[in-house]
This record gives sequence, C-alpha cells and structure tokens, in this order.
Amino acid sequence: MPASSQQPRWDRINSAVVIAQARQIYFNFLARCAGQNDPLGVVITEPRSGQGRVVFELPVLLPEEQFISLELVRGRSGRSRSARSPYRG
Repeated sequence: MPASSQQPRWDRINSAVVIAQARQIYFNFLARCAGQNDPLGVVITEPRSGQGRVVFELPVLLPEEQFISLELVRGRSGRSRSARSPYRG
C-alpha cells in the first residue's frame, strides 16, 4: 500500500482533536500492555467518539478511519531540549 494512502486526510479532520484521540488510545494501550513492542500507530475507527486501536501492521482503512503514525502520536519527542527556543516559557 502506498505511503500516501496512510497519511491522515488533513482536509477532512480537525488534526488537534484526532491526534489527541490517538494519544489517548496509545496511552491507554501503554497502561494496559507495558513492555510490548511499539505499534506503528493508531487507527481512529470512530472519529466522533474517539474510539480506535493501536496497530502493529499497516492497516487497510475504511473510508471514515484515520491512521495516525506513532511519530505524530508521540509528538516532538525526537527533538532535543536544546533545540527549543530559549524564549519559550
């Protein structure tokens, strides 16, 4: 499956809400299943209610589903603290 088909459809969603939902699903997964391998990301199956699941393989998505990669779920963890602006409080 092409990588472009796995990108969220940003023109159809509120990215802040969808990423927050994905983070909640991921953190719930971590609380229940600590020590397992990292998933590839989260599939939001029901955007209105925030239901979804973590996935360990690239999923085949239904039209209303969104795949959010683990990099987006984790946020800016790849940046070091020194890369932050000294003017931020």
